[in-house]
Parts: sequence; C-alpha cells; structure tokens
Amino acid sequence: MSQLGWGEILIIAVVFVLLFGAKKLPDTARSFGRSLRIFKAETSKLRDDDDDLPAAQPSLEEQARRLEEQAARLRAGAQADKPAPPADRPAPPGN
Repeated sequence: MSQLGWGEILIIAVVFVLLFGAKKLPDTARSFGRSLRIFKAETSKLRDDDDDLPAAQPSLEEQARRLEEQAARLRAGAQADKPAPPADRPAPPGN
C-alpha cells in the first residue's frame, strides 16, 4: 500500500469539512474516538474471555462413576438415618 502524501491528506481534510461542516467536525472526531476506544475495549475482553475457558470436561464414564459414588453415599446416609425397628416387632418384609 502506498503512503499518503500532503496533497492527499489535504483533499481528505477538505472532503471532511464539506461533509460535516467546520463546527461539527471536532464533535464527529470525538465521537469516532470514543467509539474506537469502546470497540478496542470490547475486543480485548473477548480475547481475555478465551483465556479463561475451563479445563476439559470429564468423560461420560467418569461422570457416571461420580454419580454412582454420590448415590451410594446418599443411600448409606439414608440407611443410617432410619430408626431401627423395635425389638418386640419384626421388621416389615421388603425393607
């Protein structure tokens, strides 16, 4: 790409003045600068979010094993919480 010379810069400046007017040109430049700053901040946040990705998910087999372990612990806790049947009455069948 070729570099812009003084003549090309002058033509671009004249076109901007004609398009936006001399009074609104500073406000337009400020708005453009703010928009560019916000855009850069948001794109940097997107790049930072990519770095914060969680580690690989455990396999389905690993997840199933963990669930089975939790279920076994819950069953053991539920059995420990059940009151023992009175000594004079036998336990009901099926329990």
